[in-house]
Amino acid sequence: MSESRTDPRALPFETASWLRRILALVVDWTASTLVVVAILGPTGWSDSRWSGFDTLAIFVFQSTLLMALVGGSFGQLATRLRVVRTDGSGRPLSVPGALLRQVLVVLVIPPLIFRPDGRGLHDMAVGSATVTLETALRGVS
Repeated sequence: MSESRTDPRALPFETASWLRRILALVVDWTASTLVVVAILGPTGWSDSRWSGFDTLAIFVFQSTLLMALVGGSFGQLATRLRVVRTDGSGRPLSVPGALLRQVLVVLVIPPLIFRPDGRGLHDMAVGSATVTLETALRGVS
């Protein structure tokens, strides 16, 4: 029997594949690194022992802001993914909700602990799910 038939908490729609989510994360991290290199310069970036933290800060900032405004980080938008609320409202996450989600993502463990429907602890904490653009456009309610 499928998960959605046995678990009332299961989503009525399919979440995005892990491959696309990882690709989105690689795009986000690369873009964040390029922003830090543009700010510090190549020499400043390679000489700074804090450049990894700078990249992390840019990643959290851009992904939180874009997620709250348009429903996904730069990498998620580029790979045609969206983060949607599971309440069916169709609204993007709030800024505090997006920030909490992204802080949990950078802690690494929450995304690695996930339900059979594909939502990690970071998604369950804020009532969100990562879906393809096509699923988001169809509506997730």
